[in-house]
Amino acid sequence: MASSSEGGYSGSGRKFWLLGIGVAAAIALYTAGWFYAANQLQSRLTALLGRNPESGVTVDCPDMAFRGFPFRIGLFCSKVTVDDKPNGLSATFGALRSAAQVYAPWHAVWEMDGPAEIRATPGITLSANWEKLQSSIRTNLTGVDRTSTLIEGITASLFSTLTPKKLDLTATRSEIHLRQNGRDLDAALLFENAQAKIEGDPRQLPVLSGSADLTLVDKAGYLNGKDESGSGPYGAKGELRHVVLDAGDGRVLTLSGPFSISDEGLLSGNFRVEVEKIAAWSETLIAAIPGQRNALGLAASLLKSLGEGKDNAAVDLKVKDGVVMLSFIPIGAIPPI
Repeated sequence: MASSSEGGYSGSGRKFWLLGIGVAAAIALYTAGWFYAANQLQSRLTALLGRNPESGVTVDCPDMAFRGFPFRIGLFCSKVTVDDKPNGLSATFGALRSAAQVYAPWHAVWEMDGPAEIRATPGITLSANWEKLQSSIRTNLTGVDRTSTLIEGITASLFSTLTPKKLDLTATRSEIHLRQNGRDLDAALLFENAQAKIEGDPRQLPVLSGSADLTLVDKAGYLNGKDESGSGPYGAKGELRHVVLDAGDGRVLTLSGPFSISDEGLLSGNFRVEVEKIAAWSETLIAAIPGQRNALGLAASLLKSLGEGKDNAAVDLKVKDGVVMLSFIPIGAIPPI
């Protein structure tokens, strides 16, 4: 009887030890696999950033490290620098932190610290800082499928050697959402309490909140840093589903319609414009652009007449190579981009 009990206990003990050894081996293999994958990612990313120097584009990620063991894996850098010599662009950003779940590596989240400085020829510099910058990104077999970015408490300053005046920009919250839609690129933008101020200029530009929803035809490659046409925005076309600007106190402007940009950077399109509080908008814009008082007053009068004297109106605007037409009357010009 005793011999039988000892034999049973011995069999259970062996199973327990085998299970323990199996668990330990699985943990050891997983740990080795995680650190091997991290090492391979770091090596490949380092090689990727440093290869193809003939393109003239270099990206640097000092103090690169992969962290997050055991269930996440993420890239960390003390700062990020970009130098795009062919396009005359360079940029520096603060620390980068990212993470992806081991079981879902195609979905990553990341955040970046400020400040940032972006320099472009000829003599344009954008300096920016923010309270929070967070983003998520989903990839597919061909690259980036969609991405969303949130920025809170941004302050920025734009300098140019072409003008001695600095332009300051602020916004409490901004969002940018991009996704591939076949060959097209869908974009949705949102901003709250945005304001621009020109250094030394007494004009009070309005505080604006707004949103935009649009599609760029054949521009899905932008998400992966590719431009098959090689012409950037020139020659592009798309559809504005809506653009909304809200200046508060009922002052709301909505714009929608198809558009295109010529090879010379001139905008063309047929737009439906809805304006609420025409008189208040006119006063706001005249205060911001006093030199255009006559043109803005004429536009307000035309809008009211087309709206049967009401303070709200919906009209069709036609833009041809930068010239804006309200009915058959030119009311302004949009400079090339």
